[in-house]
Amino acid sequence: MTTPDHWQKSSYSGGSDGNNCLELASTPTTLHLRESATPTTILTTTPAALALLLDGIRGRYSLAHHSAFE
Repeated sequence: MTTPDHWQKSSYSGGSDGNNCLELASTPTTLHLRESATPTTILTTTPAALALLLDGIRGRYSLAHHSAFE
């Protein structure tokens, strides 16, 4: 897997150059997330899986009833 070259910081990071930022990069089929304090640790997922997780966090979808979590 190749590491993306362009990372975007979360708008919630306050625009600072500190090490308390969530960064996101994308390719046509995947999303890559990392914490700026540990940039070599990268979580890779698909847009659909991340959307499902966020919907579950927001209470819009029950993750317990999804086949990926059985």
